[in-house]
Amino acid sequence: MGDKTLSLETSSGVARLTLRRPDAENPVDARLIRELIQARETIADNNAVRMVLLSAEGDVFSRGWDWDALLGETIDPVAALRSHSIPPDPFGCLSDLPQPIVCALNGDAIGAGLELALACDVRIAAEGARFSVPEVSMGLLPIAGGTQRLPRLVGRGKGLEMILTGETVTADEALRIGLVSAVVRRERLAEEAELVAQRIARRGPLAVRYAKEAVSHGIEMPLEQALRFETDLTIILQTTEDRAEGVKAFLEKRTPEFQGQ
Repeated sequence: MGDKTLSLETSSGVARLTLRRPDAENPVDARLIRELIQARETIADNNAVRMVLLSAEGDVFSRGWDWDALLGETIDPVAALRSHSIPPDPFGCLSDLPQPIVCALNGDAIGAGLELALACDVRIAAEGARFSVPEVSMGLLPIAGGTQRLPRLVGRGKGLEMILTGETVTADEALRIGLVSAVVRRERLAEEAELVAQRIARRGPLAVRYAKEAVSHGIEMPLEQALRFETDLTIILQTTEDRAEGVKAFLEKRTPEFQGQ
């Protein structure tokens, strides 16, 4: 793996992405963004990959932006990101993946670290993990999707409260507000996240992809338009071999053998 900050391994239909700088608390920098983009290109068109599992080494998921490395001689964070060719939506490369992403939050996710987790579809947290977007305390805004993805996930009121106060949310509070879908003992986090990933990977891969697309894009549409979009995707799905296999397996009372076609 050389000096990569991110590893990618694929088996059993699951692509496993792992942040690999635990000594520095897995900071977000230009190198990590580049490697995420590269990983996206590898995963997106690979029909053998049905699911993505994002995790991190160490006791902290990610402490956020590595401003010491990014700012250099400038004090303008937007200019700093642009100077390192970091796109306006740094984690859009993950949120736009057709495959669903489960994120295993082994510890604190701060600032851009939380924004990275927000680009995933399902989040599972270890007990004791904490979450915040503290940028306002530094006179900044969250600039990696936090002001948009967080309120869409937890609601305008709670999302705005987290952003305006910059205060920390515990794992239990994160579960209550819907920021994460489960909180488990730290020693069981990897196993629980793997179980969820494998459960999704066993479903019809095209149905799973279309379901993600229906929710991800439909939520931005007026309800009537979103319902038409849902119907359009359903009609497309009806023409696939996987859909026929699913019906046949149901009638024959056996486990379907989906091929992603």
